[in-house]
Formats: sequence, structure tokens, C-alpha cells
Amino acid sequence: MEVFNDRSCSWINDLNLRSNIKTLTSNEDCEWMIVGAGYTGLSAARKLAQIHPEQKIILVDAQLAGEGASGRNSGYLVDTTLNDGFTSNKELANYKKKADIYKLGIDTIKRFIKEYQVDCDWNDTGKYFASSRIEDKKILINFSKTLSKLGFEYDLLSNDELKKKLGTSFYNTALYTKGGILLHPGKLCRAMINTLPNNVQLYENSSLLEWKKNKDTIYCKFKNTNIVTKKIIFCTNAFLKSLGIKTNYNFPITLTASMTKPLSNNEFKSIGKPKEWGVLPVRPMGATVRMTKDRRILIRNTAEIHDPFKMSDEELKKRSINQKIGIKKRFPELPEDIIKSTWSGVVSRTRNSSQIFDKIDENIFVAGCYNGSGIGVGTLFGEQIAIKASEENSSEIEIIESRNQPTWLPPQPFLNLGVKSRLIYERYKASSEI
Repeated sequence: MEVFNDRSCSWINDLNLRSNIKTLTSNEDCEWMIVGAGYTGLSAARKLAQIHPEQKIILVDAQLAGEGASGRNSGYLVDTTLNDGFTSNKELANYKKKADIYKLGIDTIKRFIKEYQVDCDWNDTGKYFASSRIEDKKILINFSKTLSKLGFEYDLLSNDELKKKLGTSFYNTALYTKGGILLHPGKLCRAMINTLPNNVQLYENSSLLEWKKNKDTIYCKFKNTNIVTKKIIFCTNAFLKSLGIKTNYNFPITLTASMTKPLSNNEFKSIGKPKEWGVLPVRPMGATVRMTKDRRILIRNTAEIHDPFKMSDEELKKRSINQKIGIKKRFPELPEDIIKSTWSGVVSRTRNSSQIFDKIDENIFVAGCYNGSGIGVGTLFGEQIAIKASEENSSEIEIIESRNQPTWLPPQPFLNLGVKSRLIYERYKASSEI
């Protein structure tokens, strides 16, 4: 598995370059090996090192740690989601299970930030589910009934109220929930890397090509080297399938996003000097939009079946056109050259929006597939899969394992045909929200 990503993600480019990068250059053996150094893998490594301080733990990633999907997302730590479809009384219990997992994820991030004194631009400002279509108020009213039953605080807002809070008159209706967090995903990932314990060896730009189990030992092949390990934890999320893990239960979706330059004083004044905010779409293929702490606007309004391993600069430029259109729809007063960077990233989806958290074999474990909620849930699942792999238990594991299991997916080419058809349909329904 060799992954290539563009180098233009604003979140990552905000950070100082690292100087302590190690690539696998010699054969190794260890008690534990973790594949994937995003939120899940970094958290699993940290927890394993705490449980087994005398054991050797190797963490490998095909890219630079934290610079895959984890460092490229929109920076929402969610407490609730709208587009899972659990809005009827019949499905209320399932929605509560997901919300309980989201809460555990938020609590896990809070503990990490407090313990290590992390600065990741944390802002518990909440979030808006917003739409330009006044008829979508019906969707939000129905959703608010679910939130009321589960004790969530929310407000329904109209155009005039949204104009004051967001600095744009584009949105006509929204539901605001108070429990969501906005943060800088690149800074959070970097903190997780910098706080890895001493018994964790991190190897980056080191692609796992093949692996096999023989009796109680796992043999892992890299380009010119091998790792022999007693136990392995797969935390590669959208790339699980490429490693032969849970192949019929999850699939990757490629997203692209753009971020503007910081708004000048005059530009910021022209939109009313709003405080930091985050908008999620009411319709699944609508745009996710953020006003950041430092006056930048992020927009993500594309989702597609695409080669998850690479997107070229030329392809990115084509998609940035959609993002420029989306920004100008909301902020027509901003200049034509307002976008500074555009990047791609991959999320992992299951058919029923559940997550993967499994013991595959006696010494093989996997966690992943967060359906767009990877910051909190990925960090939570990383810590808890380490506990599970250590043959320990926790109240968090009991809650995680009470969720609905991911449902089986059809084989190719039927899967891609079905997903593409659904994306086209949802894109059509949300065309005004791009």
C-alpha cells in the first residue's frame, strides 16, 4: 500500500516542519505493531505504551504521521449528526448509541488535551446544520424532536439571525447544537506525535506491502525490509480493504476542500466580523463551511468515488472551481482570488454508518471507519482497541460493542455503481447547497 497526497493542505502547512522523521531501513521485531498513524493509530500506540511500558511497539505509516485524513479533515468534533437517518422513534435507540460514542470521543480528546496541555485552537462554539432552502426547516424540526428526546440543547434559527452570526445571507434556516467543538486538526495530530512514549518507534513513509500470519507470529513485508511481530492492530481506516481487512464492510470516499487566505480587515468588516463558526449541511451532499479563528474560510463540497491513493494537482484545480463557486455564493463581496489552497482526503464509510472495532484473530485487531466523525471517535477507538488487544476491558468498550455492527456490502463492480448512483442522486438534491 503506497499512498500519495498533495502537499497543499492549509492545516498541515500551518505547522513547523518536523526534523525527527524516520523511515524503516532495517529488519525489526516487536511485541506490537500498529499500522496507520492517524488519530486511531497514534492513540492506540500511546495507550499500549502505558499498559506495556517494557514492551516494544512499532507504529508505521505509508505517509507522514497525521498527514493523511486525520490532519486534512474539517476540524469538527461532533456531538450529533443529522444525515444518518435515525430520526424515527423506532431508530431512537440506535441514534442514542451513536451519540453516546460521540460523547465518549469528545471526553477522550478533552483528557488528552488536559494531560498534555495541547494547543489545538479548541473552541466549544457548537455547530449549525444549515440550508438555503426554507423547505428544509421541516427536516430540522423533525431532527429537533430526536434531539429533544435525548436531552440535547439546540436552537432553530432563521435568515436574519444567521446573517448576524455567520456574516452571510445565504442560509435561510438552521439548527444550532451547543455540544460540538471546532479545532485545528493538524495541531492536534502533531501533539499526538510529539507525546508518543519512549517505547514507541514511529516509522513514516514506510508502506506495508504484504502481511501473513504463521502460527502465533505475524510477518510484515515492506519495500526492502520486514517486521516480525506478535500482535498487530490495523488502523488504516479507508485503506483497510487494500490490506485485506474487513473487505466487504467499508469503502472509501474521496473529499476535496479549499481554504481562503486570511481575510483582510476590510474583507472581514464587510461580512460583519463574525466569531468563529462551523456549518454542516442539512442535505448529505451539501457544503461543509467554517470560519476559522484566524479569519479563513474553509469549504468542502465534493465527495466522490475516486482513486483513494492519489489526486493530481490538475484534478484538484478542477474541484477548486466548485469550492470557489460555493464561497462566492455565500460571500459575493470577497475577491476572485480568495482561495489559497485546495487538498484531498479520504473518509471511510459503512453501509449503515456504523464503525469497525474487531478482534480478527487471536493476535490481530482492527479499528476504523468513522463515517466522517474521525477526530473524537477515531481517538476513542484507538485507545479502546489497545485495551481490548491487551485482554482488558472497560466501560467504553461495552458501549462501543453495543452498537449496531457494520452491514455487509455487495461485491464490485456493483458496490461502486451503487455508491456512484447514490452520490449523483444526493448531489442533485443538494445542488443549491454546493
